[in-house]
Amino acid sequence: MSIKFNNTVYNNNIFFKKLKYNFLACFLVLFFIFATYIPSFAFGPSSSIIYQGIDVSSWQGNINFALVKDAGIDIVYMKSSEGQSYIDPYFEQNYQNAKANGLKVGFYHYVTARTVEQARTQANFFARVISGKEPDCRLAMDFESFGNLSVNEINEISRVFLETLQSATNKDVLIYSNSYTARTILSSSLSIYPLWVANYGVSEPGGNDKWSTWVGWQYTSTGRVSGILGNVDRDQFTDGVLLSNTSPIPTPETPTVPEAPENSETIVYTVKSGDTLSEIAKDYGTTVNSIVSLNTFITNPNLIYPGQQLTIRTNSLTNNNVNNNNSSSTVYTVVRGDTLSEIATKYNTTVSNLVTLNNISNPNLIYPGQRIIISNGINSNLGNECGKILYTVKRGDTLSGIAAKYNTTVSEIATLNNISNPNLIYAGSIIRVPNCKK
Repeated sequence: MSIKFNNTVYNNNIFFKKLKYNFLACFLVLFFIFATYIPSFAFGPSSSIIYQGIDVSSWQGNINFALVKDAGIDIVYMKSSEGQSYIDPYFEQNYQNAKANGLKVGFYHYVTARTVEQARTQANFFARVISGKEPDCRLAMDFESFGNLSVNEINEISRVFLETLQSATNKDVLIYSNSYTARTILSSSLSIYPLWVANYGVSEPGGNDKWSTWVGWQYTSTGRVSGILGNVDRDQFTDGVLLSNTSPIPTPETPTVPEAPENSETIVYTVKSGDTLSEIAKDYGTTVNSIVSLNTFITNPNLIYPGQQLTIRTNSLTNNNVNNNNSSSTVYTVVRGDTLSEIATKYNTTVSNLVTLNNISNPNLIYPGQRIIISNGINSNLGNECGKILYTVKRGDTLSGIAAKYNTTVSEIATLNNISNPNLIYAGSIIRVPNCKK
């Protein structure tokens, strides 16, 4: 059979084959368009007023803020702290020097919480670290490494951290996030807090369906600014980051510490792989309940993690492990007239180590009755001596390849990012990589 159109005769089979191929080609084009389509959202700065900014940490080392100011920088966000015990060693000098040179300052905390209780603990720790300071900008939550957390857990931890921080400091807060996380993970319920978004190599940050504007845009991690040796994150900020209340952050109340029994000694024990609370309690002549009561961040006594530091009250007359275990620490009670330098000399350590271990913001200010942790061995607080860079995983990357590139180890990267399976990383995810100065 044949078909005739405009006096042209077509073979029926050929005609329908051509029609089928044309239909298939159109279908494939449409499929490709929809499969690669990313929704476009209106997403611009919250105001027309733009401030040039940077964000810094110990990775930048000593900074000449006079030159930074002369280079046209208006705002400096600085890392103050991380987790529930780490204070950036350059935080105090960055704050003092930036303020002295007339720069507007903001503080951020790197969140490592895996439960809402840890989120509360970390928010209160952040508040204690920055107490007495006078920020010009909203306090920032930097939560970017999620491990095995679910989307619901990520959002609940974020909510609790932000609410606790705002309540503890009486200051407004904001969220720092890359554009992918803002679009695919963070809940619309968090959009009540302004967004400081990271998106590199684009003319404007990618939008999302939760925030219609940004108050901060981190547009590169390889910026160069006079007064800073090497790379630095560069940002644009709107007046939406500025605080209306720039009064000093209040000092949180000091928690009441139960009276120690006679002949007891308080130590700090670093959890090792394979440890359980019951075994630790047995080794130190105490009970699981006692350890839990002294470490309020423990929500599940059956779940502790290598690297956690536990306060343990032990009987000094019967326990010989306290001074022989190189993964534990002793606790010294400050008496009137003590100085950190004298304590450091007495215990064969350094003021710097005492400051880092005890989150002391002012090394010249300690109080009678204050308890100072003194390490009996090497403190392996990962990242204290190393800077960190944010690395975006590319297709084909492996942790071993990234570790070799940045002169570190797979174990260090996995620990820093709470990666449970080192063989499983995802293209597009952002990880923190220690970049130690050798």
